[in-house]
Amino acid sequence: MPRYPGLTLRVLGSGQPAMGPGKAALLSHIARTGSITSAARAMGMSYRRAWQLVEAMNRSFAGPVVVTEVGGKRGGGAVVTALGKRLVKLYRAMENKSSSAIAADLRHFSGYLRKSAAGRRSG
Repeated sequence: MPRYPGLTLRVLGSGQPAMGPGKAALLSHIARTGSITSAARAMGMSYRRAWQLVEAMNRSFAGPVVVTEVGGKRGGGAVVTALGKRLVKLYRAMENKSSSAIAADLRHFSGYLRKSAAGRRSG
């Protein structure tokens, strides 16, 4: 079953969110682009915010999830570590498992939601 879009899973560590949908997406973008700047741009966030999230994740886990290189011919870059890739994979699996576990309840619950104005007929 695909992940239910209204479900937000956050994993806490020391009372702070260690991983959530935004951090998982940021790690995926960094892995794809090799750059915190490019990942931030793709997500519509500032470099500063992306860097803060990377630092928070690196502090939250037993090892770094992103390592950076400064300077060089290509101007440095960022690499998602094996730990970071494993965490994203585990996080996505937990999201899917959570959605599957509550699928029937969500269908029942959504029956009580008001339909959108576009879907209602005036009359």
